[in-house]
Formats: sequence, structure tokens, C-alpha cells
Amino acid sequence: MAEVIVALDRPSAESAFDLVDRLGSGADYYKVGMELFGRAGPAFVESLRSRGKRIFLDLKYHDIPNTVRGAVEAAAALEVELVTIHAGGGSGMIRAAVDAAGARTRVVAVTVLTSLDTRDLSIAWKRDVGSVEDEVVRLAAHAVTSGAHGVVASAREASALRRALGQAALIVTPGIRLAGGEQGDQKRVATPTDAVRAGATHLVVGRAVTAAPDPAGALSRVLSEVSAAARQP
Repeated sequence: MAEVIVALDRPSAESAFDLVDRLGSGADYYKVGMELFGRAGPAFVESLRSRGKRIFLDLKYHDIPNTVRGAVEAAAALEVELVTIHAGGGSGMIRAAVDAAGARTRVVAVTVLTSLDTRDLSIAWKRDVGSVEDEVVRLAAHAVTSGAHGVVASAREASALRRALGQAALIVTPGIRLAGGEQGDQKRVATPTDAVRAGATHLVVGRAVTAAPDPAGALSRVLSEVSAAARQP
């Protein structure tokens, strides 16, 4: 069954741990991203691990192969289970990351951020982009062929990715929203049911849970929806 990752997009270790305490044992993983890692550092990750939590370190490494190798080695030493790199970093960078990850840490490659659409990509890449899905699949296939354990993409592209990548690849889908929830600054969002049916292995849930008046209740709704979707043929 797909696993749920709660994004700890918090400004301090204290506020992050407060959220973890409020959520209890419901989340399969916690995502530590750029802001929290920049403020609280490796010590926070170690403290979270000491509580028995599984960690998705989302720092989106994108640099020359030797630099990324060192960064992923450092992440693996923290015993994180998932770490992100950018799919556009090239085969050498991807291979270096996977080599450095070891047996415990899996490397997933970010394809196209959920805040981007075809207009954004056309401007950034200075060519007409007619389909985000085509670009996601192209980047994902390159990353997995280069050794990545899986990819990060919106649930809207997950079905196409599952067909292209086969059953073994991890598909991590951010931008998960409960039905009726606000979209925020993300343009390609989906419900937990949509993501599971499309073939996602991991669902990253942020504000739908963390900004809810009752975060534990919102997480329970997400988990129930994931479970129900997994049971459907």
C-alpha cells in the first residue's frame, strides 16, 4: 500500500516536534526540506530518527557528481530512507548519488515541480512545451535508466510514469490535497485517491494536514482514503 509522508515545513525544530507529537504514530515518513534543515540541521534529523521516525530528506541536490556524491553520503550517514536529487543533473550525477546512497537510502529524482505548468516550462527552457506529462516521463526515464530508485512528480503524471517505468520504480507524489482543500502555490495537485489509483508509492502531504485546525484528524482522513483506494480493484 502507498505510504504517507508528512512534510515538516516548519521554521524551527521546536515547532516541527510539536507537530510530530500532535500527529502521533500515523505518518509513515516525515519530510525534512530545505527550510527546516537549514535552520535545524543534521541534529534535527538525528533527533527525529532517535524517536523511531522514518525520514525523507528533500534537499533536491543538483551539482557536479563529486559534490552530490559527498552530499548523499552525508544523508545516508544520517540513516534517511529517501533523498532527492534533480533528474536534470545528468547521468554522471545520478550514478554518483546512487553509488553514495548505500543499501539503506534510496534516491528519487525530482522531475518537474508541482508549481510549474507548460507556460512556466516554455519560458524557462526557451522552447514550446505542449505537455508537462511528456517532459516528466522523459526526465523520469532518463533518471531511472541512470540508476535512480524512483522519481518525484505530481500524481497527474503517475499513471504515465508507471507505464513507462514498470512496477519496481518508486513514484513519490507531492501536491496531495483532500477534496475541497485549497491548492495554494501548487498547480498540479491531486487527492490521495487519485494518487493511489495512478500508481504512486509515496504521497507527500503538506498543508492539507499541517495547516488543518486538527492535523491528526486530517492525517486520519488521508490514511483512510489511501486505505480505501488500495482496496479498490
